[in-house]
Amino acid sequence: MQQVTDIWDQVDSYLAAEGLELDDLELTGRGPSRVLRVTVDGTGVDLDRLAEISRGLSRLLDDAPDLQERYRLEVSSPGLERKLRRPSHYSKSVGREVVVKTSSDGVRANYRGVLTDVSDQTFSVESEGGDVTIPYDEVVTARTVFRWEKTPKPGH
Repeated sequence: MQQVTDIWDQVDSYLAAEGLELDDLELTGRGPSRVLRVTVDGTGVDLDRLAEISRGLSRLLDDAPDLQERYRLEVSSPGLERKLRRPSHYSKSVGREVVVKTSSDGVRANYRGVLTDVSDQTFSVESEGGDVTIPYDEVVTARTVFRWEKTPKPGH
């Protein structure tokens, strides 16, 4: 865990200097299959900017003691459907539709609705079954949902 925290701090400082926000960082796999996924958020994040940030992070992390083994760097933006893993992710998504899977004492549940409220320990979802307040520590997975709205064709 300390390894990811150290990398997080380095990447966060670099992105802040670039006027961007570190949305998420995930180090997965082992050996030659290791992947460092960096999710960047901010104004003006397009493919060219992501490529520029990727090159800068690659140079920065080349000397990182925690990344001396081989790894693949992936830099992306959160996209239309974003994973919700930290309270700050939930805060940014208030008013959006979400899908949440929970587990508490072996009981699993699924919720789909609009994220209406966020606190330090819980968040609330307004769904067809009513409002539900969910503690973060019961979340198995959560993400926002993007819906393509069908618009009628002109003349119909």
